[in-house]
Amino acid sequence: MTQSLSLTLLNANWQEEPFPPVGLAWEEPNGLLAVGGDLSLKRLLNAYRGGIFPWFGPREPIYWWSPDPRTVLFPHKVRITRSLRKSLRNKGYRITFDTCFADVVNACAAPRAYASGTWITNEMHTAYCRLHAADVAHSIEVWNKAGELVGGLYGVAVGGIFSGESMFSREPGTSKMALVALAYHVQKWGFAVIDCQIENPHLMSMGAENIPRRDYLALLQANLQHPPPRCWQADPDFDLSHWEPEQYVR
Repeated sequence: MTQSLSLTLLNANWQEEPFPPVGLAWEEPNGLLAVGGDLSLKRLLNAYRGGIFPWFGPREPIYWWSPDPRTVLFPHKVRITRSLRKSLRNKGYRITFDTCFADVVNACAAPRAYASGTWITNEMHTAYCRLHAADVAHSIEVWNKAGELVGGLYGVAVGGIFSGESMFSREPGTSKMALVALAYHVQKWGFAVIDCQIENPHLMSMGAENIPRRDYLALLQANLQHPPPRCWQADPDFDLSHWEPEQYVR
C-alpha cells in the first residue's frame, strides 16, 4: 500500500505561524516540508531556529526544507590544502566580514558555468539583506591586491550555529579562503558547527560530512542560547596560512 504524502501550506499573512514537525518532511525530494508563507524576518528566524531553510527557484512558490541527513562542517575539521595555504600566504589576499553584504549576495546569484539559473531570486536577496540589517546574516569577503572582490560567502548565524547559504569565486580558491576564514573565526567564538545544509562535492572536499538530522537538531537546540560575538569582524592580525584547526579544539 502506497503512503500518501501531504505538504503543509503556510499562510502568507501569519508570520509567527509554526512550522510542521521536521519529522514530516518528505524522503523524496529529501527534506521537503512545507510550501508558501513569506520571507519575513520573523518567519525566517523561526525556520532557522527549527533547522529549516527556504530554497526555491524563479517563478516557484517558497519551498521549505529540512533534509536528512544534514551536511555540516565542524570548524576543526576544515581541510586546508598545501596549495591553499600557499595562496593565503603569498598572493596578498585580504579577508573582511560584513563590509559589502549585498554585493556578496549578488555575486553568489551571478550565473555559473555549470548552471543555467540561480535560486537567489530578488525576493531572496531582499530577505537576506533584511536579516543582515538585523545582525543575523553575515558575509565574508575576499579581496585581491587590486582591491577587487574576488570571493566570499554569506549565511545566517543562529546561536552557535552558522548556516551557510552560498559562496562564489572569481579567482581560484577564493571561496575556499572565505570558508577557512569563517571556520577559524566561528571556532574562536565557540560556535558548534557550520551548517552546509545539502551535500555538494566542493563542500565535501573541504571537510564537510553528513550527520543524521536528529543529531543536527540536537546540536542546534543545545547551542541556540550561545551568545553572539561582540563584533562580527575578521581578526586582521592572524595569519590563516599558519592555522592548524585540530590544535584549537576545546
